[in-house]
Amino acid sequence: MFAALLDYATASHAAEGGPRRRITICLTNNAAERALRGIALGRKSWLFAGSDRGGQRAAVLYSLIVTAKMNDVDPQAWLADVLARIAEHPAKRIDELLPWNWRRHNENATEAA
Repeated sequence: MFAALLDYATASHAAEGGPRRRITICLTNNAAERALRGIALGRKSWLFAGSDRGGQRAAVLYSLIVTAKMNDVDPQAWLADVLARIAEHPAKRIDELLPWNWRRHNENATEAA
């Protein structure tokens, strides 16, 4: 599969009449392994979530934390703010509390202050 991909990439580039150039691809998955290290370290702990429902809640919380990290948002600050505001927040504007929108809203509020 990988060889076919490389053949296609070089053939399509040669068909365009461009010069052949060396294609370099990183074949390691170190970034993915580093991202999963926290899960692997806690694997035994996940066995003791208490119940299936507790395990599901832990998975939801972990998903929220990883989503915040992927959007360059401090997960602790984001969760604290969202949990403090969610009771009074209108359901129509719930998307404002998502990490990628929350960061923009907080940057605008910081600039205004």
